[in-house]
Amino acid sequence: MLMFFILLLPLTPVFAKSEVYHVPVEKEVEKGLHAFLQRAFKEADESGAKAVVLEIHTPGGFVNAAGDIAKLMDETPLRTIAFINKDAHSAGAFLALHADEIYMVPNGTIGAAAVIDSAGNMADQKANSAWLAQMQAAAETSNREPKYALAMADVSFALPEFRAAEGKLLTLTASEALKVNYSEGTVSSLQELLVRTGLDGAEIVEIDVSFAEQLARFITNPVIVPILLSIASLGLVLELYSPGFGVPGAMSIVAIILFFFGHLVAGFAGYESIVLLIVGIILIVAEFFLPGGIIGFLGFGAVILSLLLAGANVAHMAYSILAALLVAVIGMVILMKFFGKKMTMLNKMVLKDATDTEQGYVSNVNRVELIGREAVTSTPLRPSGAIMLEGERIDVVSEGGYIDAQKKVNIIKVEGPRIVVREVL
Repeated sequence: MLMFFILLLPLTPVFAKSEVYHVPVEKEVEKGLHAFLQRAFKEADESGAKAVVLEIHTPGGFVNAAGDIAKLMDETPLRTIAFINKDAHSAGAFLALHADEIYMVPNGTIGAAAVIDSAGNMADQKANSAWLAQMQAAAETSNREPKYALAMADVSFALPEFRAAEGKLLTLTASEALKVNYSEGTVSSLQELLVRTGLDGAEIVEIDVSFAEQLARFITNPVIVPILLSIASLGLVLELYSPGFGVPGAMSIVAIILFFFGHLVAGFAGYESIVLLIVGIILIVAEFFLPGGIIGFLGFGAVILSLLLAGANVAHMAYSILAALLVAVIGMVILMKFFGKKMTMLNKMVLKDATDTEQGYVSNVNRVELIGREAVTSTPLRPSGAIMLEGERIDVVSEGGYIDAQKKVNIIKVEGPRIVVREVL
C-alpha cells in the first residue's frame, strides 16, 4: 500500500503561483524603450507569466521605434494588456492597438497619432501613407473598426461626432473608446483591471527601468545623439588648439564613452564597433608619426564605421555624424579666424624654423662689387664659361655670343648668381 502511494507522488501536480508582469511605458517611444521592453518580455516569458500589463502614459515618439516594439508585442506568446493611464497618443495609440486587450482610466485618452517630422510639421505623403497602413493593420488585427485608427492618424478622415471634423485628428476619451470597441473597459486602478481580466489572484511582478536603461534611453534619443557627437568633435578641435591635455579633451572622451555606453546597454552597439573605434584611434595617432596620410585616412574611416554600426539607424547616424563634422569645422574656423589660435598639439612634430633673409639666411652672395672690373676668360664662353679675376675662377655668361679663351672682358651686370660680361675690344 505504501509503495502505491509513493508511485502516485510524482503524478501529484505542483501548483505554482501565477505571475503578471507590470511594465511601464512612459515618456517618449524610442529605441531605448524597445530595449527595455525586450528585456521585460523575455523575463516574463522565461518565468511563465500569465500576462504582461503595459501601463501606457506617453505623448508618442518615433515611428521606427514604435514599429519595432509592435513587432515585439505581436511575436510574444504572452497575453498582453494595454492599461492606458492616462494618455496614449501618437505612437502610444499604435502600441495600444497591438495589445490583446485595452483598458483605460476614466480620464484617459487615445489617439492624435499623425506622423510629425523633426520641424513639427505633418510628414510627407510617403511617410504618412506608410503610417496609415500600419495604423489600419493594427486595428484590423485586433478586430477593431479601422476608420477610427485612420482618423487618429490623418485629418482627411472626418468623424465630427467625436470632435474630429475634417482637418482635425481624432482623440477618443475612455467612454468613447469603449463605445467604439477601442477599449475593453474603463477601470480606476491596476487592481481593478486585474479583477476585470481574471488575474486578481496573480502575483504582480514590477519591472522597472534600471538607471543604466534610463541613461541609455536618454543617450539613444535621436535628438541627443548628434549633440553628443558634436560635443565630442568640438572637444577634439579645442584640444588640438590648446596646450597640453585639458577640459576639452576630457569632454570629448566622456561624450564618446557615453555614446557607446548608451548604445551598448540599449543593445544597438556590439563589441565589434568598439574594437573598430579603438583601431581607428590607434591609426589616427600613428599618422602623427608616420608619413603618407593613408594610415590616418583608414583610421578616420574606421571611427566613422564604428559610429554607424553602433547607431540604431544608419541613416540617422549618418546625419548625426555630418552635423558633428560641421560643428567641428565651424569651431576650427572660429578659433583660427576670430581668435587667432594656432594648433599647439603638433608643435613638437612640425619644423617651424625658416631659412629666410630675416633670420640671416641667403641662397647666394650677390657680388655687386664686381661690376666694372676687368678679367680674362679662362675658357671659351658659349655663352657661359669661366673667367679669372685676380687668381679667382668665376662662372659667368657673355652678354652676346661666343668669346674665345684668353680674351679681356668687362663685368657689366650681377644678378644674384648670374654674372654677365662683355668682351673688351
